[in-house]
Amino acid sequence: APSAVPTVHLMGASANTMSLSWLPPEKPNGIILDYEIKYHEKDQGEAIAHTMTAQRSSARIEGLKPGTPYVVQVRARTVAGYGRYSSPTDFSTNHQADADKTLQEQLPLIVGSLTAGLVFIIVVVVIAIVCLRKQRNGSESEYTEKLQQYSKSLQITPGMKVYIDPFTYEDPNEAIREFAKEIDVSCVKIEEVIGAGEFGEVCRGRLKLPGRREIIVAIKTLKAGYTERQRRDFLSEASIMGQFDHPNIIRLEGVVTKSRPVMIVTEFMENGALDSFLRLNDGQFTVIQLVGMLRGIAAGMKYLSDMNYVHRDLAARNILVNSNLVCKVSDFGLSRFLEDDPTDPTYTSSLGGKIPIRWTAPEAIAYRKFTSASDVWSYGIVMWEVMSYGERPYWDMSNQDVINAVEQDYRLPPPMDCPTALHQLMLDCWVKERNLRPKFSQIVNTLDKLIRNAASLKVVTSTHSG
Repeated sequence: APSAVPTVHLMGASANTMSLSWLPPEKPNGIILDYEIKYHEKDQGEAIAHTMTAQRSSARIEGLKPGTPYVVQVRARTVAGYGRYSSPTDFSTNHQADADKTLQEQLPLIVGSLTAGLVFIIVVVVIAIVCLRKQRNGSESEYTEKLQQYSKSLQITPGMKVYIDPFTYEDPNEAIREFAKEIDVSCVKIEEVIGAGEFGEVCRGRLKLPGRREIIVAIKTLKAGYTERQRRDFLSEASIMGQFDHPNIIRLEGVVTKSRPVMIVTEFMENGALDSFLRLNDGQFTVIQLVGMLRGIAAGMKYLSDMNYVHRDLAARNILVNSNLVCKVSDFGLSRFLEDDPTDPTYTSSLGGKIPIRWTAPEAIAYRKFTSASDVWSYGIVMWEVMSYGERPYWDMSNQDVINAVEQDYRLPPPMDCPTALHQLMLDCWVKERNLRPKFSQIVNTLDKLIRNAASLKVVTSTHSG
């Protein structure tokens, strides 16, 4: 179970409402599913306490009495159950007169904010018009394109960070400087080689930054004798990863580019890749634990799709697992799409690029239409991999047989003991018409509901895969 929620803060109050926020537990010990807020009038005692749940670390309590002190406590919940409540904290609602006065005081501020917002929109529109005119005049500089993309993204999702492709930079080193922190090589200590990457070795080591405690890290190195293009492609992964900040996305600690070998340093995931971890622990987890893993992956993918980032290679081999069974999306490298490896049939050449056929949506195979909807198809395959403890999708069928079978509407059957609701979600992800597939936000909500209603996971389809 998670540790206690450390502190609760009052962000704002009116006569009948209170807006609260809090920090997540220091030791979540798993994926936090939701928070429970318990509150009661101070002079009435806990016997008449109310509770409500929140998905995020903030909540708004409504229907309160004016000018009344309330005692508030919050606790977190994971698949292992509830943690301890935060210490009781007193907050008061405003008196009715105060609320009216506050509104009067804030009116100039509200009007000012609206005016500023209007000015901002006008500026964005003017920039867009200037950019379009420049474009018509034949000036197609990358800076102009970026500005247009930025203006467009502002209109679609105000306040939302949007992923920037490092390959849009004229100088790739500029992307590295912007999105990845340079680490002095003296702070990094390589301890052992744990695998081979696309460009060199993958090692376990330690990172000790000034003023911070030493941590265990994973280190990807670039082997000697590389070309400038290989260096650019190698470091592009850091430029991509450095833009993300989410508990279910692998975290970039930084890069070493000012000495040799060139390194990418990330957080270390004790249990390694999800596919091999599941095969090693075949049948050892409860359905709730497996669904908890799937929920984490879906949350990471929702974050990426919200940032307009399309992964293209979502598969259990590219999900890493830490000691608390938290799953994180990784592998943002592009090299596997660029260079042929005849010894590995996972990635098959198609129209000038390499595609992992078994995990890829039909429209992406047929005409390279990669979108968040094609990532959803891949997510359905990951669900199947997880529920079958790392079995190979479509078993020993050839890639061409897989393409033909999917085209003829064949879909993977439910793995052994797989809850019907989960296989149905897989089938939803594998709908041929990509616009009819669920969004990652819907997948997260569906999994949350299943986790909260454990009985729904007890219904199992009788047929199963080998």
